[in-house]
Amino acid sequence: MMNTSTINRPQINAKIVHFGKLLKSVISEEFDANVEQMDDPEDFKRYLDQQSLLTLPDIILIEVDDNKNCFDQIREIKKNPLLQGLIIVLLGIKEDKNWRRQALDLKVNDYYTYPFPLEDFCERLNFLVKFKLIKPKLMELAQQVEVEYQTPFAKRAFDVVASGIALLLLFPLFIVVAILVRLESKGPVIYKSKRVGAGYRIFDFYKFRSMRSDADKMLDSIADLNQYANESDKKNSKAAFVKFKDDPRITKLGAFLRKTSIDELPQLINVFIGDMSLVGNRPLPLYEAEQLTTNEWSTRFLGPAGLTGLWQISKRGKKDMSETERKELDNYYADNYSILLDLKIILKTIPALIQKEEV
Repeated sequence: MMNTSTINRPQINAKIVHFGKLLKSVISEEFDANVEQMDDPEDFKRYLDQQSLLTLPDIILIEVDDNKNCFDQIREIKKNPLLQGLIIVLLGIKEDKNWRRQALDLKVNDYYTYPFPLEDFCERLNFLVKFKLIKPKLMELAQQVEVEYQTPFAKRAFDVVASGIALLLLFPLFIVVAILVRLESKGPVIYKSKRVGAGYRIFDFYKFRSMRSDADKMLDSIADLNQYANESDKKNSKAAFVKFKDDPRITKLGAFLRKTSIDELPQLINVFIGDMSLVGNRPLPLYEAEQLTTNEWSTRFLGPAGLTGLWQISKRGKKDMSETERKELDNYYADNYSILLDLKIILKTIPALIQKEEV
């Protein structure tokens, strides 16, 4: 008779190396996977030095507690060209913000504090392995999906005419805002970032800069402010979207630009050149798009990326806008967008521009 505990044991389709002592028994007993256990730093280093392309593990689990060499080990792995593609996940027993900050600085793939939901942990590891395999083909994937999605002619014509007229009328405002942004703080006037739009196509996304020039470097220190971080009831589960309440990186002028949505106006350039549409699903940063690759949520990328959309007119800036609600709104628009729906959204956008909360 088959043991039910074996049947229910989570499956990880990967070769794993675990370094550490405190969770050694947990890893060996709970995971039905090819896990190689090590607890001696010299043995661990020797093991990594002896690897070849044919013998490399997929995932390295490294314990942080009682491991003074933890972050040095990660640096050594990152330095080795052969090992740079390995998935590194840190495991801890006690919560330590300093350790998490160092982990983020070193760009490890994840950090879990025990006890954690086993199924959630295994699902995350399997996702990391799968994404590692598809990431080099991201541009190829974008080309394949883009063939299936084409902006309707009427929608594209409306976008070109409307965005062109808007850019001409708003040009004086652009000049004034550019001067004010430059006077308040050093750095570029226009903030440019990579975004993922329709068909997973990656493009440069434009906004008036509303944050300090070192905003990206402060992400790790304000991670606790992410309003989506605590939505899931699973400890250590990842939020797909990132949005901060009372973001300390925003400048005084930036707060005004955001509250009035003036910071979004340079995206009219994206609309005019065809990266986006006036109405659609908001294009996502790469780190958010990476987590929306399942069949359930990838639907949003089969519709146009937009300057405004259902999310903006329904619950923008409100505390009760959950991650699930936002995904569902995106999926609904991708399945049902039309000229009539676009006109309704545009008419409702102006009242929604003034946000009630600093998010």
